[in-house]
Amino acid sequence: MKYVLWLVFLAAAISIILGFTLTVDYTEKLIGFGTCGLFLVWIPLFIYHNWKGKNPRDYMLTHKNLEAMKNSQKRTK
Repeated sequence: MKYVLWLVFLAAAISIILGFTLTVDYTEKLIGFGTCGLFLVWIPLFIYHNWKGKNPRDYMLTHKNLEAMKNSQKRTK
């Protein structure tokens, strides 16, 4: 997965850079495909790769987590 992320990122970055440097008819398409590649392909894959194996409920502000935070603050004072 790490190599796929690098490959997609490099392809999108090269597409954007070539779009800004080349003077051909399809420069806007290169920039657009690079941007879409970053936002529609790379970012979801990156988020999935980093959140794999973690429980999202640990990061939510639920009643249980709020009580645990209050109790930990009372202990430090």
